[in-house]
Amino acid sequence: MGGEIVRAHIYISGIVQGVGFRWSAFRVAKNLGLRGFVRNLPDGRVEIVVEGSRSSVDEFIKWCHRGPPSAVVECVDVIWEEPTGEFSDFDIRF
Repeated sequence: MGGEIVRAHIYISGIVQGVGFRWSAFRVAKNLGLRGFVRNLPDGRVEIVVEGSRSSVDEFIKWCHRGPPSAVVECVDVIWEEPTGEFSDFDIRF
């Protein structure tokens, strides 16, 4: 079902808080069958950790470069990590 399982730690900067980014990321991740979390950081960025098939994670990262319609994404930093299998679902963290 999409090959190997991978993990991406993603930091998104720009106008990405207060524009529905977390909720949109939640919906996209769930639709792609990904596990992990999304949360706002105090410095104005959004942090996302996702695990899933390589193809689904790649598709999710492509979406992160656009974000929801009201977001202005300036930078997407992706750090590839070893998957841990620690997540049973995808959550919004507050």
